[in-house]
Amino acid sequence: MSHPQAAALRQGLDALDVRLSDAQQADLLAYLDLLLKWNKVYNLTALREPDQVLTHHVLDCLAVVRPMTERMPALTTVLDVGAGGGLPAVVIALACPHIQVTAVDTVAKKAAFIQTAAHRLGLSNLKGVHARVEDVSGPFDLVTSRAFASLHDFTAWSRGALAPHGVWMAMKGRTPDDEISALPASVQVDALEALQVPGLDAQRCLVWMRPAIQP
Repeated sequence: MSHPQAAALRQGLDALDVRLSDAQQADLLAYLDLLLKWNKVYNLTALREPDQVLTHHVLDCLAVVRPMTERMPALTTVLDVGAGGGLPAVVIALACPHIQVTAVDTVAKKAAFIQTAAHRLGLSNLKGVHARVEDVSGPFDLVTSRAFASLHDFTAWSRGALAPHGVWMAMKGRTPDDEISALPASVQVDALEALQVPGLDAQRCLVWMRPAIQP
């Protein structure tokens, strides 16, 4: 029997121009179900309705796949900071099986959920870690976060995990002008990229950053 959100997922993928196999789509829907099931006990998300979780979480994270892979075609390692219920870590690992994704969270039950999702979905390229990001050793090509902290704190706390050639990709709502202004001179903003998430009437953007070249 077809999954209730299968058609909406296919439409969202078409709108985002992201190509996933039938098996990958089935795994994404299985992840959605797993997230909602565990959410009843572990409070992984404030959303409770499958349609909302699909739009606000799954499609929202899928919206970064093309920008990420186009900007970084040789990308092999990603660190998701403050991963919570695995967003975007699980979605990136599902959509990009060639990328090794590590998801770190200070809450043990959230890291445990990500490990469970990796096991249930057969994602050998996904690992959940219970730790502070300051204690995670890299190097990672890309360090990302979604609704985690200010840009200043995100870059400061995760600096030690970033590869020398690495970049930060912060998922934000509206353009965080105040946070950008508060960045130290040691961090440079490479680009601000607007995102359109199918079915979501809200502003979304990516803030791309890297360590500044010191004179």
